[in-house]
Amino acid sequence: MKFIIAIIKPFKLDDVREALGTIGIQGLTVTEVKGYGRQKGQTEIYRGAEYQIQFVAKVKIEVAVADSMLDQALDTIRAAAHTGTIGDGKMFVLELQQAIRIRTNETGEIAL
Repeated sequence: MKFIIAIIKPFKLDDVREALGTIGIQGLTVTEVKGYGRQKGQTEIYRGAEYQIQFVAKVKIEVAVADSMLDQALDTIRAAAHTGTIGDGKMFVLELQQAIRIRTNETGEIAL
């Protein structure tokens, strides 16, 4: 099993959620986060004054998938979150040792 962490632009969340649903991924966790990458923040203009925003608002999506679904899930997230502009985000893949559904005590991929 794998654990995918994707950091994306907030307005792309619904696109990603719907796209993952179409390939059969039913559950995910979403967290509003702030951070910066290579762009080191961004400059915004408010009432004629320029402000430097060091931390950009993003959304972190966490989803556990079976090994067989990994490539399809990554491709789906990449396609749905893509805008072609700076700050589209990043994805990280971690090895998932175990999953347990608390209600039924199911373990492994069945618990996903």
